[in-house]
Amino acid sequence: MIFSGFILGLISSLHCIGMCGPIAMMLPLDHKNPAKKTVQLLTYHSGRVVAYMIFGLVFGLLGKGLFLAGMQQQLSVVIGILMIAFVLIPEKVLAQYNFSKPVFRLISNVKTSLGNQFKKRSYKALFTIGLLNGFLPCGLVYVALFGAIAMQNELLGVGYMLLYGLGTIPMMSAVVYVSNLVTVPMRNRIQKVIPFVAVFIGMLFIMRGLGLGIPYVSPSDLSLFVQNNPVCR
Repeated sequence: MIFSGFILGLISSLHCIGMCGPIAMMLPLDHKNPAKKTVQLLTYHSGRVVAYMIFGLVFGLLGKGLFLAGMQQQLSVVIGILMIAFVLIPEKVLAQYNFSKPVFRLISNVKTSLGNQFKKRSYKALFTIGLLNGFLPCGLVYVALFGAIAMQNELLGVGYMLLYGLGTIPMMSAVVYVSNLVTVPMRNRIQKVIPFVAVFIGMLFIMRGLGLGIPYVSPSDLSLFVQNNPVCR
């Protein structure tokens, strides 16, 4: 299940191109030195991935708390339903609810700090740009965080978001190197695939929670619980 984070990141990166692509194209990179440019770009990506991993730690701990409360199966089913609902509910409906309103001032400060970093030309600034970029609100990051909660472990939560971040790197790098190849029609076509991928991953989490006895995909109810004494059949 943890590798679904990479798949989700890979597919959702085309959404990221529209939201974060302009930031990537404005990065203060050395375009005359290809090797240095690559290192600079990876520095920026590392900042984004670290931000996602911090989220993964927090939400993985939340999932662990629910796991210790004996809610692991129910949690997996609920997370799967939330993933599916998040992509099926029309965007106009979601727009009516400003989930970021409680932290609006914080987000405003992040955007201000982000703008200030573009005036600098250092690896520290590039890392900070990526880090702050990762903290900006994003619907598909929220979907990935549902998966981090379902990992029910802080380390697995970090790993899930690490894989999600790594999955976004190829297309986000393509914006910088071959932006002319990522056309609007192409992006629109692949954008249509994103909901299907999110629904598929959501269904995997639901199946996992149902304990259908399918190896690796939906283990039996018994194998979902950690017990002090082995149970032999």
